[in-house]
Amino acid sequence: MIEVVGDSSRDREFALVRLTVDGDRIVDADAEGLERPLGGLTLLEAAAVPGETLAADALANALAQVFRAAPNPDRIAVAMSGGVDSAVALLRAGPRAIGVTLRLWIDPAAPDSERACCSPEAVIAARETCHALSLPHVTLDLREEFRRAIVAPFVRGYARGETPNPCIRCNGSFRFAELLAFAERAGASRLATGHYARIVEHRGRRLLARARDLQKDQTYMLARLDPRLLGRIWFPLGEQTKEETRAEAARVGLAAARRTESQEACFLGGGDYRNFVRRHGVEEAAGEIVDEHGRELGSHDGFWRFTPGQRRGLGVAAGEPLYVLRTDPGANTVVVGPRESLAVETISARGRLYVRVNRAEVKWRYRSPAVPAAVEEVEHGFRLALDMPAYAVAPGQAVVLYENDVVVGAGVL
Repeated sequence: MIEVVGDSSRDREFALVRLTVDGDRIVDADAEGLERPLGGLTLLEAAAVPGETLAADALANALAQVFRAAPNPDRIAVAMSGGVDSAVALLRAGPRAIGVTLRLWIDPAAPDSERACCSPEAVIAARETCHALSLPHVTLDLREEFRRAIVAPFVRGYARGETPNPCIRCNGSFRFAELLAFAERAGASRLATGHYARIVEHRGRRLLARARDLQKDQTYMLARLDPRLLGRIWFPLGEQTKEETRAEAARVGLAAARRTESQEACFLGGGDYRNFVRRHGVEEAAGEIVDEHGRELGSHDGFWRFTPGQRRGLGVAAGEPLYVLRTDPGANTVVVGPRESLAVETISARGRLYVRVNRAEVKWRYRSPAVPAAVEEVEHGFRLALDMPAYAVAPGQAVVLYENDVVVGAGVL
């Protein structure tokens, strides 16, 4: 037998839960503020017990340390963000579903952290959605792990003059690795999420494919997810629109139907990345803004504040619109020029092709239009010869390859 303790505090109020656990069952519990006693319950049953917010938080913090459940082929673990998409995914997962929410690190100085998909408020909303349906919910506190795996590389990327995409790094490795590991501990046969994407058979492999709702399609953000994991993953919203999702949630009276969208780059909490990067160790240093011939046009206070394709905020007067063409971290300079100088016709990326292709459609930004290209596989990645010039291509960006709506490769420029 082992003893675990969980606590929670907010607005000078405090709650504590103490559990004595033998295997997967609670043999004794000291827990006030819950709707039923915990003694004799399995960990899975205890995770479905609602209560006052602080008491439920404390229980969740205790359960996360030891949670496990016997395998059940009908059980589906559902990644819960507190929003409408994951709430409807939970509905689709059936009466033996279990919700799981990752609590991740958020900038303490963020101006709008409550909207983040991993905030304390989102955790509470996710848990309340599960409990309203009499389903268990577990919270995994991974704040420090997330900070090391996602936030620190984000800052280092800007210090190197890159334009990193932390959401792709998170979804492609950290987030799904943690969620799938939890699903196994929870005895679940697979993991469901509220992402708008599909899983299809293509060229003899199980691969990601664009969602039916192209305006909400999230395959760009999921593209680096290892295809070998897709047999354990389910995207129940891939065949429907966002409007249909909200209507489904409203029909059953879920509060999540009215919840606003969560933000990308959740740890910024609505803040400007430049201020964040500066506060996390990338120093400001005055440097020159120069044209393509090296002539000085102005000055800046940090090359990392600029990214290729940027037009606003240069503070340089010229007879034509000027765009950032590139930055030079070593010299701390920003090179600007006309839009036509941004054009590139070949792109190289570190990454992998999931199937061999000679041609594909290429996206290097979430909202960028896809451009057809010839594909050449090279060591540690691939090289692309674009059918038409691309603009605002920056080191550190993610590049995703599609063939007939199917993700066939992904990498980093």
